[in-house]
Order: sequence, then structure tokens, then C-alpha cells
Amino acid sequence: MSIIRSREELNQKQQEFARALKAQRKQILVCGGTGCVAGGSLKIYARLQELMAQQKIPCVVRLEKDPEDDVIGLKKSGCHGFCEKGPLIRIDPAGILYTKVKVEDCEEIIEKTILGDEVIERLVYHDLNGVPFSKQDDIPFYKNQTRIALEHCGKLNAESIAEYIAEGGYQAVAKALFDMTPEEIINEITESALRGRGGGGFPTGRKWAQVLRQTEPEKYVVCNGDEGDPGAFMDRSMMEGDPHKLLEGMIIAGIATKAHTGYIYVRAEYPLAVERLKIAIEKARERGLLGDNILGSGFAFDVRISQGAGAFVCGEGSALTTSIEGNRGMPRVKPPRTVEHGLFDKPTVLNNVETFCNVAPIINKGAEWYRQFGPDGNHGTKAFALTGNVVNTGLIEVPMGTKLREVIFDIGGGVKGGEFKAVQIGGPSGGCLCISPTENHLDLNMDFDSLKKVGAMIGSGGLVVMNDHNCMVEVARFFMQFTQNESCGKCVPCREGTKRMLELLTDITEGRGTMEHISILEELADTISNTALCGLGKTAASPVVSTLKYFRDEYIAHVVDHKCPAGQCKALVNLKIDPEKCKGCTKCARMCPVGAITGTVKQPHVINTETCIKCGTCIEGCHFGAISQE
Repeated sequence: MSIIRSREELNQKQQEFARALKAQRKQILVCGGTGCVAGGSLKIYARLQELMAQQKIPCVVRLEKDPEDDVIGLKKSGCHGFCEKGPLIRIDPAGILYTKVKVEDCEEIIEKTILGDEVIERLVYHDLNGVPFSKQDDIPFYKNQTRIALEHCGKLNAESIAEYIAEGGYQAVAKALFDMTPEEIINEITESALRGRGGGGFPTGRKWAQVLRQTEPEKYVVCNGDEGDPGAFMDRSMMEGDPHKLLEGMIIAGIATKAHTGYIYVRAEYPLAVERLKIAIEKARERGLLGDNILGSGFAFDVRISQGAGAFVCGEGSALTTSIEGNRGMPRVKPPRTVEHGLFDKPTVLNNVETFCNVAPIINKGAEWYRQFGPDGNHGTKAFALTGNVVNTGLIEVPMGTKLREVIFDIGGGVKGGEFKAVQIGGPSGGCLCISPTENHLDLNMDFDSLKKVGAMIGSGGLVVMNDHNCMVEVARFFMQFTQNESCGKCVPCREGTKRMLELLTDITEGRGTMEHISILEELADTISNTALCGLGKTAASPVVSTLKYFRDEYIAHVVDHKCPAGQCKALVNLKIDPEKCKGCTKCARMCPVGAITGTVKQPHVINTETCIKCGTCIEGCHFGAISQE
């Protein structure tokens, strides 16, 4: 593999690789994201490769110079985003998307779609009305998105530097090296109003400018790829699906701040992301796009991977840099800030994966282009992991300021299994807000400032939709248990306060709660928020604060009436048999694992509430709807 020694050679390689891509008559992009891999997409890939070899169909699995004409490209792409419908296969240039593909479908795909131009209708997406959508871009899930950070995910071979270069990859690095000064790069990022996508939304340009001002000759660029929020997988998908865009953003940050070493901190639980990053770094070094004298400019920059052990607290900046240094990941008191004394006590740029993935497009297309997306002060797009009780779960990217209603009902396809009740935004690290429809929050703009006004934060981008069968007290207890388990224990408010809050919430969900429990919860929430050492501790109480604000009636029902309105807290639920509906078939008695149901054949049965463990098996088994919760 030849080294690219100049900007002119990069342009030549781009043209060469673009011609090679164009020579592929059709491209089969098998989703190689973690979700589809778990669903068997690698077996599908192997079967397609085997079938094409058997039928002597000209096939290339990696981009090469001067390929034969009329070949088929077969590649493992990154996450296509539509996780609900995986495993997924996209076929270009037609843009056909096949969903829920199985290994046994491969022969038909080869015969009808690859060798012919027929669309297999049973494999395309059908909406709830049965309407088929053969082209990916026509599916409402995709049609209502705007992809910048996720631009290449699902459309390129995730392991090919050649395909990335063919699509204009590393041109932003060349522009930053030869056409711009560090100050001009920072001014462009500042003018774009790019804010950190990892939680707090701090202006990226301002952070870079602070690092550039430091006189210390040794500086670092660090990428936070830890992403430990429940239900979040945006950064993981970007590292898996478009690792070179991340590297390009980090190199530009190095040029802008005169740093020469970068670290990507990624949790070891992301093995596919680690593998793809290693491949990308190796290929970039081989091409001379990482290391000494990049593109003959004299500028040196290299990147290393640091794998974390999965501690949630290491998503916090100072804990993350401490972990990279080989110490236990624990936050420290600020100031000094990371921009002054970060990794190895040196000035450090610290941004998350999505932030870096926005850098190259901004440098290539300009700040004015980027500012066309989103409202003032909240420009650009934001990726979300859409999960929970929603029809279409998956990875999405929308302009800042997009209404929550559009995300849930237009892109997400609506609420599944019940009526809309709440949405948890941003995970524990960014704050959690349960949004009540009575507050018109469905029409809330999804941006930093709008969410802040109602006590929420975008956070890293987890978006969990909940229907009316969710108990909001249990939701608060779940997140408090997560935060308490993940507390590093360094400061008393977080270590002891979250433990006490979890005990109180457990009492409430198990029927031991009183109104005093609610009062103490509010006092503890205020104390922890004001006195915890780091941002993670300060937001630990957010799930409790938000649920108390918008669903206080559920707390009162738990502690006063000893009832769980959603029927989720087993200790507060009793099962009863309606004698008018019971036919005495004895099925419930036979199914009960603890023998709590008694009765004779053809006579109404009864439940011993003291013996009943409230597992719900009898409800599921009754064909007459005679058993219900009270």
C-alpha cells in the first residue's frame, strides 16, 4: 500500500478510488453493526460470498486499483440505523433496503436482485398499513432524518480507507494543513456554533482556542468513546461504521491546537468498535495519513487506543484522563480544567466521538453551511439512540430543534404497546426528564437550550420512549440503582446520598413508603445536586426530580393508597378472579407455580393473596379474561 506524500497525491487517489467504486455495477452492503452482527449478518455475508463464488459472479470485497468492469462489490458496512428491522442489506445504486434478512434468503437475492433488477417485495419494509417501501430513502424512518455525523454509516465498507478517500475522506485534513492557520480552523469551528455532543454542550471552538493559547509544548487530543448511558449506542455505531471520519476530526483538532498525540478512550465492551478503530489507524498509518510528515506538510500526529473497563464514571473528563494514565478512574476537583491540565497534566482537547465526526464536514463545507441546520446557538444535527416502547427503534440523526413529536411519531412510527406517557432523555449522565403530554412537551424542540428550560439535557443522546404501562417511580428507582452502582465513591454526597435515595425508592415501590419518604427524597436530591464533586454526581438525582415534578400523583398513589397505577410494582399489586367470568376450567390453578389458586371444576376459583407471588402467569393463561390486577 503506497504512502500518500502530498495533497496532489491524495487528489489522485481520490479520483482513482472513485473510478474503482463506479466500476462496481452493484454494491451489496451487509450491515456490520453490532445489532445486525448479533442477528447473524456475518453469516449472511459469508453465504453471499460463497454463492457468488459458486456461480462465478465477478465479486470484489475490497476496493482496488483498476478493477474489472461489471463487478459486484460485497462489503460489510457500519450500522444502517434501522435496528428494529435487522439484519439489513442495502443494494446500490438502486438504494434498495432489505429487512429481516435470513441466510436462506441469499440465493433469491442473488438470483432476482443482483443478477436481475427485481425487487423482492417480501423483504422490503412495510409500514403498519402494509404499504411497501423498496428504497431506503423513501422509508419515513430515513426520509425525516438529516445525516452529517452518520453520513457514511451503512453506505461504505467500514474497514476500507480507500472507499473513505473516494468519498472525499481526508480532504478536510489537507485543507486544514495547507489552506488554514490554526486560528482560522478554530474560527471556522467557532462560527459553525458546534457544541459538544457528549452532554454539556460546551462550545467546541472555545475549548480548542483555550488549548491553543497554552504555552506548554506538549498537548493532547482525547476522544471520549466511553458511552455508558443505558440505551445509548450512537458513538459505538460511529466508531464501528465510520472510524476514519473520527480520525480525521481528531487530526484537525491536533492541527488547530498544535497537539501531536491523540487517544481514543473506548470501553472494552465494544469489541467491534475497537477492532474497526485498530484497522482504521493501521491503514491511515500505512497511507501516511497518521504519523510523521502527514501529506508532506511536516506536521506529525498519531492516535492510540485506550480501552476502559466499563466504569460509567469514566465518561467524566477528569476520570477518563486519569484512567488513560493507568490509575483508577475518579474525577478531581476543578479548576484546573482539562484544557489547562488534562492528560498527563498537559493541555488537552477532550470531545466525544460525535463531536469529532462533525469537524471534517464543517471544514470542507464551511461554517455557514453548518449553521443552516438548527436554531440560533444550537446549530447542526444530533444523533439519538431511539429505544423503548416505540415502533421503530434504532439510530437516528436529526437537525437540532426537531420536535419530539416528529422524532417519536414520524421517524419512530409511534408508541408501541400503549399510549405515550413519557420519554427519558440523555441518560443519567446528561440528566433525565420524564415528559408529560399534559405539559405539551411533545412539541418541545430537541436542542440544548429548549431542553434546559424544562430541566432536561440532551446528554449523549439516549432517547427512551415509555408508554402508559410504565411506572414512573420504578423508572426513577432503576436509574438511581444504576447511578448508585456506578458511583466511584470518592465524594460523600454521591456515595452515600444515592444509596439512601435508592433505599427510599425501594421502600416506596415495595409498599413501605410514606409521605415523609417523598420529602426526604427531595431534600437529598437538592443536597446531592449542589454538593457532589463531578457532573455525574450532580445529575444523579435528575430522574427523581423530574418524575416527582411531572408524575407526583404516582408517588402519592404508592405511599397513600399503596397502589401502583401502572401495575408494575408487584408488592403493590393484588390479583383477583372475577367469579362472573371464571368458567372453572382449572387452567390457572394448574399453571400457578406456588399453588396459590384453588377451586373445583366448573366453579369460580379464588387466589390466596398471601401465597401469590404476583408473577402474572395466571393472567396470561386465562382465556376468559377473568383474572386482573387490583
